[in-house]
This record gives sequence, C-alpha cells and structure tokens, in this order.
Amino acid sequence: MKVKVAVIGCGTIAHAAHIPSYMNNKEVEIAYFCDIIKERAEEAVKKYGTGKAVTDYHDILKDESVQAVSVCTPNNVHAQISIDCMKAKKHVLCEKPAARTYAEVLEMQKAQHETGMTLNIGVVNRFNDAVRRIKNHIDKGDLGEIFHVYVSFRAHRSIPGLGGAFTTKAIAGGGALIDWGVHYLDIVMFCCGDPIPKTVSGEAFCKLGKDIDNYTYVDMWAGPHIPGGTYDVDDSVTALIRTSGPVITMNGAWAQNIGERETFIDFMGDKAGIRLQYGGDYTLYTTEDGMLKTVAYQFQKKDMFQREIDEFIDCVKTGKKLPSHIDIVIHTAKIMQAIYDSSEQHREVSFD
Repeated sequence: MKVKVAVIGCGTIAHAAHIPSYMNNKEVEIAYFCDIIKERAEEAVKKYGTGKAVTDYHDILKDESVQAVSVCTPNNVHAQISIDCMKAKKHVLCEKPAARTYAEVLEMQKAQHETGMTLNIGVVNRFNDAVRRIKNHIDKGDLGEIFHVYVSFRAHRSIPGLGGAFTTKAIAGGGALIDWGVHYLDIVMFCCGDPIPKTVSGEAFCKLGKDIDNYTYVDMWAGPHIPGGTYDVDDSVTALIRTSGPVITMNGAWAQNIGERETFIDFMGDKAGIRLQYGGDYTLYTTEDGMLKTVAYQFQKKDMFQREIDEFIDCVKTGKKLPSHIDIVIHTAKIMQAIYDSSEQHREVSFD
C-alpha cells in the first residue's frame, strides 16, 4: 500500500524538490496540495495529475489516510503547522530552517516527543554524497583531530526578494544566516558528529539592503525588489562558535561590497584537511613520504532531495531515525539563535 502524503505550501521549494521527488517514489501517493493561494494548489493538481487542492491545512488533518506531510511554507508558520500535523498523527518533513527562533524549535521538539511522530527538518545536505563522504573521512580518522572548521558563504549583492517575505524578520526570522547559513552550519555539525555548542560570539549586520528603492543589483532570485517593502534582517554575519569538538568560524553574506562569491567549507585536522565547494566536489590536502599531497575527488552524485524524500518515506514505514531528526539538528537552531542573541547584546553567549 502506498504512503499517502500532503504538500503544504506550493511555492518554489515544493516544486523544485519535494513534489518531483515524491512523484519519483513509487511507494508514494500525493493526496493533497495545500496553499493559501487557491490557484497555486489547483495548478499543482493540474500539473502533476494527482491529489486534491485545498487552502486550509486543517482539511488534511481530518483525513486519517494521510500519513505524512511536507511543510514548505514561509518560516513563520513552520512551527504551528508541524505541531498540528504531529498531533493529528502525521509524520512531518519540515523545510529548513525548522522555525524562526530556537524557542519555536523547542516547541516543535516537545510535540514530537509527546506524539512520537517523525519530525525531520529539511537540512538536505545531510543527504548529499560529497558531505557524507567527508563525514566518512572524518569518522575513519583520515584527517586526525578536527580542531577548526572555517565556513564561507559570501555573495555579491544577491539579496532574495528584497522587501518581501525573505527580508521581513516577522516572517523569516532572519536573513543571510537563517536562510543560507543554516545549510553551512548544519554540514559542519553533521560531518563533525554533531558536537555540543559551548559558546558563541557573533555579529549580524543589516546594512546594504536598508535603502530598498536605491539598492543596486544585477539580478535577484525571488524578486524583483518591492519598493516600500520591509528590510529588517541580516545581509551579512560573522561568528566564532566553540563546541565540544572543533572551533567553527564563519563569514557569510547575501550582499557585500566585495565582488567575489566564496562558498566553501574548510575542515582542518592535524593529519589532513578538506575543502568542500558548496554543492560540488571536495579536495583533500595531506602529506605522504615527506611530500605534500593533494587529492581532488570527483564522482557522480545522487540527487540529494530525492534521497531525502526516499529516506523520509522509509522512516515513515519503519520508524528509523534519520540524521535530520529534530533531536539531532536542533543544535544548529541553537547556534543560530545564539549568534543573533550575541549580535543584539554585543557579547559572547555561553551555554555552560
């Protein structure tokens, strides 16, 4: 019997990742497409030739045949929808970030514990072939002790949908860090065995996008900009995070007045180091027989969104706990909240 699922929120990430991945899984039947914009849900039904269009997710909660849902809505309703779905005995895959604040994430985790339903977060890089191979290198001891990880997610004037939901704190919870940095931080946490955060010192800057009407850019995904809209989130961020494992330093930006795009993670061990090009391949740097040695790894990669959906459906059927389970990835949310808190208070945040 096929697993009946519902997709709540029929925007970009639903069409780019969740819906096609469900359609490719022979064990799945999409029973509902839900969106507060009726036309979006109806267009999804027409495009994919399956399911029923609804505008109120509560209609899905009443259908006992639906076993699982993907929550692909704006961040401000991630927590409430996920909690309601779990209470209605639905397994949940909620897009990243889990929620706007760490307090909301804790409420989601509490509901998961109380209901026993699955709650996975869409930190999709945990299903990425290159990332998993790097974790394997680290687990085998190829790099020795990982003492420092450097994270760079910097772009030149690429704020998404300036003035809209992405740049409105009440909706998104934050900017460059919570939208983009969440992936980089979570890769580090996953590869390094999800170490416990100890202290965080960070600064988040809201500078370049504040004058929306005069913001200069070449192109903008999720755009164009909205004149007179809202911009009260971070367009760049820097932080130092001490953990029970490595120290993590990071520099990230949606927008900066440096015309370079640098998107990589450096894992630095006492035996070897690895640079991962985000979304791409990786290179290992080491020594051998008194010589420096560089190994560039290139290989075919399975679509990480497809693997995420396939493993989600498997855990719905078997109860298996995935590396994207709320209990595991909650540390990433804790770190991001601490960076924002540290920036607001202009001091280090300690968890001891």
